[in-house]
Amino acid sequence: MPLDNPTKTLAVTTADKVFEQIQHAIVEGDILAGSKISEPELAKQYQVSRSTLREALNRLEKCHLIERKPNVGSRVVECSIKGLLELYITREALEGMACRQAAENMTDEEIVDMKAMLSQHSTAQDLQDGVAYYQEKGDLDFHYKVILGSHNAQLINLICGQLYHLVRMYRCQFGMNSPRASRAFSEHSRIIEAISDRDGELAELLMRRHIAASRKNIENKIAEQNKLNQ
Repeated sequence: MPLDNPTKTLAVTTADKVFEQIQHAIVEGDILAGSKISEPELAKQYQVSRSTLREALNRLEKCHLIERKPNVGSRVVECSIKGLLELYITREALEGMACRQAAENMTDEEIVDMKAMLSQHSTAQDLQDGVAYYQEKGDLDFHYKVILGSHNAQLINLICGQLYHLVRMYRCQFGMNSPRASRAFSEHSRIIEAISDRDGELAELLMRRHIAASRKNIENKIAEQNKLNQ
């Protein structure tokens, strides 16, 4: 039985809606990494009270998208090589285990659904041209679906509840437009085949290698951008 997904909750309150809007803006880069958070400006922009905005900002902090420092205030997290390494080393371990668990626990129906999703991905023109592999968040995100397929509540809460949007921030801003696009798609296809074969050991190995390669790709892009900014 599929477990509840902490990234997919219905936006009910005004704070919920503002949280989702700011979260999307940070992940997509509309609010720049490292930029200072101005509560008066954001409250005016989203037409909410300061208390409502602070509730949304508290949730963004728990998602690791903003950080608060004494006597400095709030800022959007930096997309740094150090932060990337720490995040992706953690992700490699956790998602590798989630992939092993998915090979053991994912239902046949979920596997069919994953393969259909990859078939849908393959029709994207940017992917066919080998220049980008853009995945929408949630049910159209390969990694998200593998994590839920683990049926392990602890892994789902750790990865989807705490790290998912920070990971997506790095991926959206540095990893999806890449000459690695076609290779990344092929790696996804091999991972789902290992899951389908119920080979947990191979599935974990392939996922760990895939994430390590993605990390190296993003690391190179951040390094290039840092050189341009110097």
